[in-house]
Amino acid sequence: MPKRIPASLCVRCKGYKKLCGLTSCPILDRFRAQVSSVTKLGPRPLELQGSTPPSLVVGEQGYPKVPILFNVPPQVYGEDAKTYDYPLLWWAQRYSLRKIIELRSYLVSSILKFHIKDPWKLYEKELSIAAISVKPTDSEVKLQKPPIPQLSFDGILAPHGPSAPASSVRIVSNPKPPRVLEKLVWDDVKASEAVWLLYKEKVDFYTIVRAFSLGLLGVKRNRRLVPTRWAITAVDSAIAAKLLENVKSEDKVVDYIEVYNASYLGNRFTIILFPGPYRLEMVEIWHPFTVWTQNTKQPILHWVREDRPNRFTEIDGGFMAARLSVIEHLAKRRRQATVLIIREITPDYYAPVGNWHIRLTTAHALSQPILKSNDVKEVVKVLSAKIRDDRLLNTIIKTSKVFNNLYAQRKLDHYFRTG
Repeated sequence: MPKRIPASLCVRCKGYKKLCGLTSCPILDRFRAQVSSVTKLGPRPLELQGSTPPSLVVGEQGYPKVPILFNVPPQVYGEDAKTYDYPLLWWAQRYSLRKIIELRSYLVSSILKFHIKDPWKLYEKELSIAAISVKPTDSEVKLQKPPIPQLSFDGILAPHGPSAPASSVRIVSNPKPPRVLEKLVWDDVKASEAVWLLYKEKVDFYTIVRAFSLGLLGVKRNRRLVPTRWAITAVDSAIAAKLLENVKSEDKVVDYIEVYNASYLGNRFTIILFPGPYRLEMVEIWHPFTVWTQNTKQPILHWVREDRPNRFTEIDGGFMAARLSVIEHLAKRRRQATVLIIREITPDYYAPVGNWHIRLTTAHALSQPILKSNDVKEVVKVLSAKIRDDRLLNTIIKTSKVFNNLYAQRKLDHYFRTG
């Protein structure tokens, strides 16, 4: 009889950490089986043509010889192809979960394998240059067999569609990488410094990730291919580290307790900035019947904390994505704050589509506070209206180090007392 895996472990893992010890996530395996029928790709010819949006993923299976997934929407060219891998557009247009899955399911992943020490081979084939182009690049792919109609999901990467091993991939139009990035490819600059320079030049976040992942940044003799999942968190961390230096150098803190709120794709975010030194904690509330909590009747809480700058209770991709948006906000204001992020995941989030939406929704939330006050009772009232479960909110308040450090441990009813 298969072992029962607790939901609390699933929400920590989100399908990519393999904390249960299994070689693949049974929840995602089941979900793939359920959605494979909606891809409706059917048999495909072995010759695939179209423009990469750009979209390229460095996998980790078989490390140090890793798969490279070069993604192309069949027979889609030019700017039309960009939609298939463009989180900024998805968020700006408020694409639904269904729409995003439809777009991703149409991408065909041609798989090549390279040793992590061979990033220049990808450059010579122009694959890595196409992957950092500011516009889609026309491509011709010869596959070894028809692509398998299956979607791949996890908690960090956007899903990708059918895949098949490739005999060859050829770039047939001229890629146009950002000029500053094209120069850095040939410079001996530390990878973290290169990431920071690209960020300051306003190069798209995922273009920076692909450049980092494909070994186009850093001291030349040390360059390696980096699995995309690792690269996303590394770029989040590198940018945040530079911004945090500026935040920590500021003596000023926010003047009020500020509450922010936004939601997207069945995820609700409430962010509270308290006057005080920079600290950050995030609690995820996984409600019953989400993709990771199918068999639970009570919400599952998962905490990640940064009790001191750059000291984390664990490295979590969603936490690091939200953290970057918070630190960007504080750096712009030249203020410190002690921060609590509450992320509620509802059953409407029925498929994981990567952590891009966490980064973007958090940033959007921070554009306008819904409350400014120095009365913690008012803050708790707002939280009570958002979470709508006083017992759950009471648990959060009692467990939160931010609340305990600032206001001592108290029950929820204390904050509603009058007089």
